[in-house]
Amino acid sequence: MKILTIILSLIALIIIGVNATKIDFNNPFHGESTIALITIVAALCALILLQILRISKNIETKVKRKRHV
Repeated sequence: MKILTIILSLIALIIIGVNATKIDFNNPFHGESTIALITIVAALCALILLQILRISKNIETKVKRKRHV
């Protein structure tokens, strides 16, 4: 599971990087720039969800260890 979250995080970072190059900073809310901004926000949401998943898995393993001790 840890490897999967790392791979998905890297994919999200690549998506953010690619879409950051498509933003027209003179008019960021028009045309293709809007789509790029929406995609960047979606990728950031995916990163946050993946970090929450990783933290919850760490908590789950710690709770299981305490129960067995």
